[in-house]
Amino acid sequence: FGLFHWLLLVVCGWANASDAVEIMCVSFLLPTARCDLRLSSSDMGILTASIFLMMVGGYMWGYLADQRGRCRVLVVSLSVNGVFGGLASVAPGFWLFLLLRFISGIVGGSIPVIFSYFSEFLPRLRRGAMISALATFWMAGNILAALAWWVIPQNWAHFESWRLFVVLCSVPSLSSALLFKIMMPESPKFLMEFYGLWMWFPELFKRVEDGGSPCANVSRSYSLQNESCYPVKTAYMEGFFIAASNLPGNIFTILMMDSIGGKALLAGSLMLSSLSVFLIFVVQTKAHSLLLSCVFSGVSVISWNALDVMGTELYPTHLSSALGFFTGVGRVAAIMGNVVFGRLLDSHCAVPVLLVSGLLLTGGLIALLLPQTKQTELT
Repeated sequence: FGLFHWLLLVVCGWANASDAVEIMCVSFLLPTARCDLRLSSSDMGILTASIFLMMVGGYMWGYLADQRGRCRVLVVSLSVNGVFGGLASVAPGFWLFLLLRFISGIVGGSIPVIFSYFSEFLPRLRRGAMISALATFWMAGNILAALAWWVIPQNWAHFESWRLFVVLCSVPSLSSALLFKIMMPESPKFLMEFYGLWMWFPELFKRVEDGGSPCANVSRSYSLQNESCYPVKTAYMEGFFIAASNLPGNIFTILMMDSIGGKALLAGSLMLSSLSVFLIFVVQTKAHSLLLSCVFSGVSVISWNALDVMGTELYPTHLSSALGFFTGVGRVAAIMGNVVFGRLLDSHCAVPVLLVSGLLLTGGLIALLLPQTKQTELT
């Protein structure tokens, strides 16, 4: 274990961050792009769900990685993801924009391969902490995307600022592909042989600018004719604070993953996440909503990191396709959740919020049935 592993962490971590940027890109541009593209809440739900079609790409790339090599597959998948993500910036209408994001999502999905590739180089005693550190880069991607409040609120005469933001969001994927191409070796094994609620935070905070809870204000009119196309910066700044709230949870998992184990962390964090989402629905002030959202961010990231570690340790290293399928199951829920959230946000806001809380609680209880994988040998 030495300098190479830290370099590997940075390169794989940047690729992990690029996936977060691609997903959160749509979330942050919606409050503004909905005016230019004439989007209804249902359209927004379909659009946010489209990026999660990377579940298909995750399985496909996992299979190809087992056959052709993981480093090579990462270069191709990250390149395609970045190219089509960037092309979406010039789409004149909703359906073309949706198509390009659809292609970016269905052809992308390299995250399972990144974690499988990364774990092959790690000694057993360092694996839990290092995979947790790799998962931490997702927070970096969230924070990077949250800097949308530096770009999107600008109102230029001849070019919509959200389109520039879409272009900037494609840079991490393309630069990651270049780093893997010029710096990283092929994986040893090959040579030898949700997010639903998170996506809607910017829109929910936009709806509580005048105070109250997100669901208490859904009766307000949000027609495109009456709505400001350029919301105040606070909606984006709050997204930045929520993304930064991942940091305590990430630090905790890096320090405690190898001693506590992924099973206990997964179960506990899911239950606490369920409680925080329920309280977001209950509270009546914007300040309390923001505080609980930050708590949800800090606690739920422990679940993501624990899933990354356990998913890597549960499957043999030669089955990237299995890890891709495991990730794909979560993507199905993400697609369904975002479509449902978009359809119910204006009429029955309580239903999707309480449903998220209930599913998190159920997941925490089910996690207690998983096997203990702490300090197991990879096969």
